[in-house]
Amino acid sequence: MTARLVELDQRNTDFAARLAAETGVRNVQIVTGDAALTGQYADMVPADIVLACGLFGNMTNADIERTIGYCAQLCAAGGTVIWTRARWSAEFRSEPDLVPQVCAWFEERDFERAWLSGPEYPICVGAHRRTAPPLPLEPGAVMFTMRDHFRGTGPVR
Repeated sequence: MTARLVELDQRNTDFAARLAAETGVRNVQIVTGDAALTGQYADMVPADIVLACGLFGNMTNADIERTIGYCAQLCAAGGTVIWTRARWSAEFRSEPDLVPQVCAWFEERDFERAWLSGPEYPICVGAHRRTAPPLPLEPGAVMFTMRDHFRGTGPVR
């Protein structure tokens, strides 16, 4: 099994490469590049595990929904997408908790909820399993655009 980490910031990929080497982790490809481009994954799909962590709090709601649609192209039948999303603390909350909507977007696209952390945790971790065959990967597509992050509220929605 091979894993691929795609990250635009070379400081992060340098750190990941050092950590992998120091801990003896093998079969992980560390790529400095734009994780939003479907071409980064063309030779890796369909995948058994797709990580969408640290993304959904840094993009608009429309980009979150679109990215979930691309997860249906990246993920194998029976594969799992593990994702994260802040629930935003009460003192910063500017809109309702988006986690239920994120779940609905996955479930509308032939994913079933495998696990979801409880509302008592400020950061939600979710896992959705693909119940249908993967859709064909759209070549040359941009799955999302990262937005400026504002502490407590995320990007302008």
